[in-house]
Amino acid sequence: MDVRERYRINGSDISRENFLHYFWDCWNQLKAKAGDDLPMPPLFHFLTLLAFKIFLSEKVDVGIIEVGLGGRFDSTNVIKESVVCGITSLGMDHMEILGDTIEKIASEKAGIFKPNVPAFTAPQLPEAMFALQERASTLKIPLRVASPLDSKMLNGLKLGLAGDHQFINAGLAVALCKCWLQRTGHPEILSNEDLEAALPEAFLRGLSGASLPGRAQIIIDKPEKSDLKSEWNRNSGDLIFFLDGAHSPESMEVCARWFSKAIRDDLHSIKNNLVKEFHGQYNSQHDNRHCNGSDKISQKILLFNCMEMRDPQLLLPRLINTCASSGVYFSKALFVPSLSTYHRVDSGASIGTSDPSTDVSWQSTLQRTWEKLMDGKDVTTGDACKFQNFENSSSSEFLNGDPLEKCDPRGRHFAHSAVIPSLPLAVTWLRDHAKENPSLRLQVLVTGSLHLVGDIMKLLRR
Repeated sequence: MDVRERYRINGSDISRENFLHYFWDCWNQLKAKAGDDLPMPPLFHFLTLLAFKIFLSEKVDVGIIEVGLGGRFDSTNVIKESVVCGITSLGMDHMEILGDTIEKIASEKAGIFKPNVPAFTAPQLPEAMFALQERASTLKIPLRVASPLDSKMLNGLKLGLAGDHQFINAGLAVALCKCWLQRTGHPEILSNEDLEAALPEAFLRGLSGASLPGRAQIIIDKPEKSDLKSEWNRNSGDLIFFLDGAHSPESMEVCARWFSKAIRDDLHSIKNNLVKEFHGQYNSQHDNRHCNGSDKISQKILLFNCMEMRDPQLLLPRLINTCASSGVYFSKALFVPSLSTYHRVDSGASIGTSDPSTDVSWQSTLQRTWEKLMDGKDVTTGDACKFQNFENSSSSEFLNGDPLEKCDPRGRHFAHSAVIPSLPLAVTWLRDHAKENPSLRLQVLVTGSLHLVGDIMKLLRR
């Protein structure tokens, strides 16, 4: 939602004031020396340089620097000798830059390995592991595979981040932290601790308290405070958003597994995944109303968008098939453009409303891909569900129907989908549908783009 999310110190985004101070200091120094032979840097190069300036100025004890999209030629790779390097699970992403095979992608990622610097990796596909090991061998450095964290080592606590895949990430995080502590000499943390059998208390706090907005996040949509006691609130259906910024085939599959598991038990999901409710404090009474699905008819809806560089024919089948393997099917699919735009950091700009001139040709392409996957044949835009005047259409015209009607490719049910020209309109539509149908429990998966997820979060914050 905000560029300042890129710079976190002690778990919190850098303040607006500090960001502006460091931004202009860095910008003005570069501008003063810029010329034909030394132009101003591209965006990510500048943001990377700004990160170094912020962390050095704030005198952090340790800097955790994540690459942008590559490794070997990434702007973050100017660090000559880091304390330790780590590589998370690799997948087929940014292929136009990194290569069209997992081996090529892994070779580029291995470009962050440095002589005399220990390297760790999460478990990888054999082809990717071979490329990583080849680079490590060339540099004569050990490459250790960090095993997924055993849940028993959490002493009854739960990971702060939802999804079984987070145990893989947690295992790598523990390995990197252990190595950093050992190499920088912090006996006060590691003394008298058998790290193979138990984790230090500080590790447990970090693992259980970790938070990453927009990844496997659940938000119960609630009315404004002024509506809390109204008839609308008492007789309305449930509207729950499941947010995940997955945008690669591998992460889409992980997202689908998380969503399928989360909707089976909302109560367990809400209490253990740190649901954010934006109006009022969490309370058990409200929790029971929203999590006891025995008297509600569940309707699963997909709200989707992805950048045009992505291939929906790689993303959507992973989502559909993984959900279907758990018996989860979407009743409706809504394709909507994101609204993210660049704003001045100090402008306080809020998300805009519907723009009737919005180009939705890409969303129509996504819809046609969805319809083909659902119905098993090519369709034209005219064959799919489409409304020209959303503002004048009742939500029941499209969303009502049979709440149990599913998009099931095996059962060959025709998929219900629509292109909606603006995200605020889509959210309004969903709220109206919940309002008009007290017996419904709308479970909306928002995925395909972190930009889309950020826009939804802005809208729900109002």
